[in-house]
Amino acid sequence: MLLLSALHGMLEIAASTLAQERLGTAGLVLLFGVGVGIRARHNGLAVTTAVLLVVLMAHA
Repeated sequence: MLLLSALHGMLEIAASTLAQERLGTAGLVLLFGVGVGIRARHNGLAVTTAVLLVVLMAHA
């Protein structure tokens, strides 16, 4: 369980660093939106922000 938690934290840091390097503040806001959408169980918010993040990362 501790290993899973540590792996989850490392993935969060890696994703946020990559988003910040490529997209700046907008990437972090979109990544935050994905997290909020997933935790709040708002599938529309999570899917929309995830699609926007992927499209912007592809163009960056």
